[in-house]
Amino acid sequence: MAQRKPSAHGFMDLRTPEYAYMFGFLQADGHLSQGAGQKGSLSVELSVRDVGLLRMFQKLTPYYSSITERTRSTNYAATHTSATWTVCSLEARTTLNALGLPYGRKSKTIAPPLGEFSHRDYLRGLIDADGSVGFTSKGLPFVSLTTASSAMASFLRDHSREVTGAERSLRRNTRDDIYNVLYTMEPAQRLAADLYRPGCLSLERKRKAAESLAAWKRPAGMRAACTRRRWTEAEDRVLLSLDDAERAAEVLGRTIRGCGLRLWRLRTGQGAGATRQ
Repeated sequence: MAQRKPSAHGFMDLRTPEYAYMFGFLQADGHLSQGAGQKGSLSVELSVRDVGLLRMFQKLTPYYSSITERTRSTNYAATHTSATWTVCSLEARTTLNALGLPYGRKSKTIAPPLGEFSHRDYLRGLIDADGSVGFTSKGLPFVSLTTASSAMASFLRDHSREVTGAERSLRRNTRDDIYNVLYTMEPAQRLAADLYRPGCLSLERKRKAAESLAAWKRPAGMRAACTRRRWTEAEDRVLLSLDDAERAAEVLGRTIRGCGLRLWRLRTGQGAGATRQ
């Protein structure tokens, strides 16, 4: 039986995994343009090798859309063939804009949508569009995201903390003013397994790369990653009552640096819950 095209009523219901993924991808790699009157378009341009994903977007969209190809020279190759998916529907553009896909330049302003949505699938869309999955030059598994948006970097950090237990400090690259959020070794394996589940909508090449991470084993002699100790409410109370990182380190059996950082977080309101350190 032929697959029925989704109805406009359910278009971009972000509780649906495929739409959550698609929206994350569009926020990172799509372009919403606005012309005179009600004119405008949504477009995504990818290498022709990834045209299969654009065809899936076309199937998920209950409005007329087109996929075109072009070949041109670039700074990286004498000839490069790309595929572009384009939607002009005002109703589709209005829906996407209301969810948080801005018109024009958007790299620093995009943020996760409000309301209920499938976090795992949304994040996979971001990684497929603006991230990388694979092995480093030293053969270590990694998952990374490059973004100019503080909200997106924070979303990856918070989700990954829940999945892997790994904590990350977010700092912009001084050269490009962007975030490069990176996970390696076991945290990368756990994150990739969480994001790229069997049968999920994704870029096929990145799904295969994510699946390949599972086979990695820590080499004999490589120091195991430390297991971070979770702060408890009782420890927070002791730390605040002493108000001294050095004294607290002796009482709690923690490092002075760790106590100092936790104390700063509590004082600045960034220590709610059981933050790891």
